[in-house]
Amino acid sequence: MAEVRFYHLGRQPLEDVLPRLLEKCLDRGLRAIVLAGSSQRVSHLNQLLWSWSRDGFLPHGSKEDGFAADQPLWLTEEPGDVPNGASVVFQLDGMEAGEGDHWTLICDMFDGRDEEALAAARGRWRRYKDGGHEMTYWQQAEEGGWVRKA
Repeated sequence: MAEVRFYHLGRQPLEDVLPRLLEKCLDRGLRAIVLAGSSQRVSHLNQLLWSWSRDGFLPHGSKEDGFAADQPLWLTEEPGDVPNGASVVFQLDGMEAGEGDHWTLICDMFDGRDEEALAAARGRWRRYKDGGHEMTYWQQAEEGGWVRKA
């Protein structure tokens, strides 16, 4: 069973939060998939990760870039697209990567200010919990960090 973490965005936008979480994955030697809701979102994130830090960039790629097996972070809009052997998936825009045996960690990120996104996240939470996964729920704190709520 995968560990499933829900990240309730409320204070900062995804573009400020996602790169930091991806950096933590890389620091731990993990490979990850970022599953976005559209090819436009993938392109936007691709540009973001090249320039998000003054100190450097996050090594990543998408089907536009190629060399999929070599990419520690792979950006895609296609569930099931895991060409880099990733064990971690970041689900954005309500996307679901499935519960394949290759996932050790599923990170579901949603905008808590959007009622539809919040309702959909609650439905995913119930499905994962009913599936017997280890669940945690994280919400953004006033100062910008994360607070474990469940």
